Amino acid sequence: MAETSYDIVVIGGGPGGYVAAIRAAQLGLKACVVEREHLGGICLNWGCIPTKALLRSAEVGHLIQNAAAYGWKAENVTFDLDKIIERSRGVAKQLSQGVGFLLKKNKVPVIEGSGKLAGKGKVEVTDKNGKKNVLSAKNTILATGARARVLPGLEPDGKLVWTYREAMVPDSLPKTMLVVGSGAIGIEFASFYNDLGVEVTVVEVVDRILSAEDEEISALAHKAFTKAGINIITSAKVTGVQRGKNDLTATIEMADGKTENLKVDRLISAVGIVGNVEDIGLDGTAVKVDRSHITTDAYGQTGEAGVWAIGDLTGPPWLAHKASHEGIIAVEKIAGVEGVHPLDTSGVPGCTYARPQVASVGLTEAQAKAAGHKVRVGRFPFVGNGKAIALGEPEGLVKTVFDDKTGELLGAHMIGAEVTELIQGFGIAKSLETTEQDLMHTVFPHPTLSEMMHESVLDAYDKAVHF
Repeated sequence: MAETSYDIVVIGGGPGGYVAAIRAAQLGLKACVVEREHLGGICLNWGCIPTKALLRSAEVGHLIQNAAAYGWKAENVTFDLDKIIERSRGVAKQLSQGVGFLLKKNKVPVIEGSGKLAGKGKVEVTDKNGKKNVLSAKNTILATGARARVLPGLEPDGKLVWTYREAMVPDSLPKTMLVVGSGAIGIEFASFYNDLGVEVTVVEVVDRILSAEDEEISALAHKAFTKAGINIITSAKVTGVQRGKNDLTATIEMADGKTENLKVDRLISAVGIVGNVEDIGLDGTAVKVDRSHITTDAYGQTGEAGVWAIGDLTGPPWLAHKASHEGIIAVEKIAGVEGVHPLDTSGVPGCTYARPQVASVGLTEAQAKAAGHKVRVGRFPFVGNGKAIALGEPEGLVKTVFDDKTGELLGAHMIGAEVTELIQGFGIAKSLETTEQDLMHTVFPHPTLSEMMHESVLDAYDKAVHF
């Protein structure tokens, strides 16, 4: 008879859930993962990973189209949309299978089905055939993730109005597209389809795109995406959609109250997420839900004893790497590991993998000032960096924000080539509580893009050498 008693039952096999289960096994706890669809969750199968594969294909295409600038000739170049999608799906499949291997290696069983709380210390699992099985759990970690928010009138139909899922596997390439929402997801899809030759318009309800980013970086991104051919409309909202047979007409209300109609082949709705709090047995428990997300303490504990929640199911930032760390924190707290610290979300980097890339960690300049800091701000442009010029990527900026009194690094913000790979350097700096002096005394290799990080710090203290 299959094992039904565990120290920890994790409901959800995404980047929060499977990491939590593996950490539990490492600590000698008996754990299992309940997953209804696919290991790796939305991130690995329909989000973070496959979208990066699509964007890589678009980046390769952009380089080919501009091959002459690098001394190469490439004429009459075309692409195969089916092959681009096939590669993306293959990458996702490979990594999903890898998660299965990791769980098996750590002797963590995967129970297929939908899990829900079923009373104190109990989890009920229903498989695809409707068969139910009850597990005994000393602790249950809810890691059910989130799904795309749906606005009235913009309900996805799989044909004309897409969510991220349909946008990743189109059966044909539309000529025109409207993207509603300019967060990371919306901007990444806008960038991808624009690079494939689609006429893309982005509509954003607030007054700037990528509104979570530093205002200066946001403005540079707006300029770069507009230069690349994307039409961006801010301070506007889609108030209605008239669907036709093979296209649709969106009514857009502008900042001045006037409306315009835009006819497009497809619309992508990218207006945020809602937590998957339904049908997981929350009724009758002390678990609190706030605007579709579960409320927890600093370690992931909900209001119900023995029930924990992590990842997109809880508060922002809604990022895979944050979910993984939350899973580890919750498990270590359950196991009684000494020195477990709550997650400092100010140290969680955010990345947008469009062209150009955007990355940040910590407070924006405006946030730092609003928090009462007297700040020092450093900047260094890509055009002053030898490696950036050699790469043919002279557009971009590295910006750092310090506390004037203590030299504490409050935040770092970047736009340009490969900044999603650079930002971890400032993440480490924040984690180690380094000061401007520590960063100034660090030797950065030459020629690299990372030198701009050093120069930005120097600039904050009027010591920049190369610009």
